[in-house]
Amino acid sequence: MNTETKEKLSPFHTTILVYMIQTGVMALILPQLLAETFGTNGWITVLGFGLIASVNILLIGAVYKLGKGRSIFQILEQSIPKFLLVPVYLAIAMNCAMLGCMAGKEYILIFQMYAFPTTSPMEFKLIMDALVFWMLTKGLYNISKASTVFFWLFAWMFLLLFFFYSDFNWSRLTPFLFKGGHFSFLESLDIYSSFLGYEILLLAFGYMNQRTKFVKSALIGNGMTTLTYFYLSIVTFGIFSLEQLKNKAFPVLEMLAYIRFPFIERMENLLYGFILFTALFSIVMYEWCALEMVKQSFPKLKGNFLAFVLVLTCYLIAFIPDTLNEVGDWLSTLSLIECGIAFGLPVLLLIILMFQNMGSRPAHEKNAN
Repeated sequence: MNTETKEKLSPFHTTILVYMIQTGVMALILPQLLAETFGTNGWITVLGFGLIASVNILLIGAVYKLGKGRSIFQILEQSIPKFLLVPVYLAIAMNCAMLGCMAGKEYILIFQMYAFPTTSPMEFKLIMDALVFWMLTKGLYNISKASTVFFWLFAWMFLLLFFFYSDFNWSRLTPFLFKGGHFSFLESLDIYSSFLGYEILLLAFGYMNQRTKFVKSALIGNGMTTLTYFYLSIVTFGIFSLEQLKNKAFPVLEMLAYIRFPFIERMENLLYGFILFTALFSIVMYEWCALEMVKQSFPKLKGNFLAFVLVLTCYLIAFIPDTLNEVGDWLSTLSLIECGIAFGLPVLLLIILMFQNMGSRPAHEKNAN
């Protein structure tokens, strides 16, 4: 018997799962986006974005509760013919797969630029995709256990921020709020995309134990991400001036470059390597989401074969964008669509569930009302 059908996610695994999905390469450029969009003290808005993500998680929790733990496929296919749903499944799968693909390409281009400028980025991408494929074949429960290991390999890095306390200047956190920024809705969505990833829980209902308070676990994971981004943003706003933050593409990496040890040169290259763990996990989870959608569309095909086709397709598409700007444009568009899915799909499922619950009520209860 497949152990994946027996093993369920624990509250701890769910918390770490959400945290590791959300925390990724976007953390490297988040302070610059906050400075560019909101101006002075833009770090405060991180709390607002975290709150919005929490509301979205509560919507997902409502779907889980009203649906009594059923998968979203069971909920949708009870009311809508499957032949109408398959194109929707494939569209969501394409968006998730491309998000994972472009997030991986972005990480690799940054890594290549800082550490291996003469090496082809697609060689690194091939190695990364091989790891992604291997993890996809292990199933969600084993992926969640790996996330715990990745978490401890990555989370310690935030202790390095203590190195910058001597350079921190409170005067840079001026009493003026949101001065010097250029706010736009699309740029705000780019910032919010750094919190995305929790929506994958919609596909994990079947892996949740009925006794697991997964909504509470997801909210804790999102809270950890919010506090991490909040702390990181305060430190960067206190070290760099507003204009410096606006002009630095990767302010966090430049901060890491200030760390010096007598036995290690180019410390930032070593530290950036540890960010691979959270970047890889985010990629795996988006590809897993796409794989679940594809498996539901083609149930007769083997999962490992579909995973191979999915990863191979993503690798070939990754040849198209050559520069970080092009990858950023792809990610902005894909993140905009993902934001719509993150909020729109739970609302659609709640509407369907309300009609299903109304239709399943006994006749005497309907007459009484």
